[in-house]
Amino acid sequence: MSNLKVFRVRAGQATEVPGAPVGVEVELQRLIEANMEAMLGIRFLATEYRTGHHGGRIDSLGLDENGTPVIVEYKRSRDQNVISQGLSYLWWLHDHHHEFESLTREKLGDRAAGEIDWVAPRIVCVAGAFTHHDTVAVEMIGHRIDLVTYRVFEDVLTLQLIASAGGSRSTARGKTSGSARAASPAPKSVQRYLDESSEDLRELYADLDELLLSHRDVLKEPQLHYVAYRRIMNVATVRVQPRNRLLVVNLRLDPETVELQKGFCRDMRGLGALGIRDGVEVRIGSREDLARATDLIQRSIEAV
Repeated sequence: MSNLKVFRVRAGQATEVPGAPVGVEVELQRLIEANMEAMLGIRFLATEYRTGHHGGRIDSLGLDENGTPVIVEYKRSRDQNVISQGLSYLWWLHDHHHEFESLTREKLGDRAAGEIDWVAPRIVCVAGAFTHHDTVAVEMIGHRIDLVTYRVFEDVLTLQLIASAGGSRSTARGKTSGSARAASPAPKSVQRYLDESSEDLRELYADLDELLLSHRDVLKEPQLHYVAYRRIMNVATVRVQPRNRLLVVNLRLDPETVELQKGFCRDMRGLGALGIRDGVEVRIGSREDLARATDLIQRSIEAV
């Protein structure tokens, strides 16, 4: 049972709206697949994907905001097999890079297929509930796993990230599929840019990092070109520009709700931002800029 409670308030009186699971498992799956990017920050690729001689069918396949392959498994209520199923399909995915890339190219185009990050694919398990042992187990398994609970309150669906394990991702991730990419020189990582920055910029990033992580359920996941901070989906991405002495932060905000200021924040719709599409970019070069950005950062975190 979820600890989330929903109340209907009328004339100052609060009446609890009882939560319930969906009627059948496939109902939950179809609803999330139809709204996967809005709900989970994952672009939908395929449903009930057959794994050939490996056996079984993956509930949903997708690609997240950071270019990471994602396996999504659903259970209507509590089911101890959902994690083991996801791990079994992850084994299949490790052996079928080319097949996944072909599917991505077919659904999302060449650019998305060429930017797939194979370092640490994700599993997202969505269920009515998980046990305490489930939440402990994901920390020990050594793979990237999110446990997400759902609840239906009349015409409202809630999703709650209750446990997440980062797996064995390295700071400087690599694109490991394809001989041409393997032969190319390794691009400079965000950590190298940070190491090459002035002491003032490194301290400014430390302050920004502390602000983002002050919310205990925000996770930090270094990518190649940026650092991602997320809940169920990214709430902020941070790039480092040592030459300009700037931190470039993309936030999950509707540009229509932000007072845009030239040189400080801008509308990123249609500009292909990394990690968060169609949000707001904020340029932070001083503690004064960070103070000005604090409210926007808080809003972005609360929006997810």
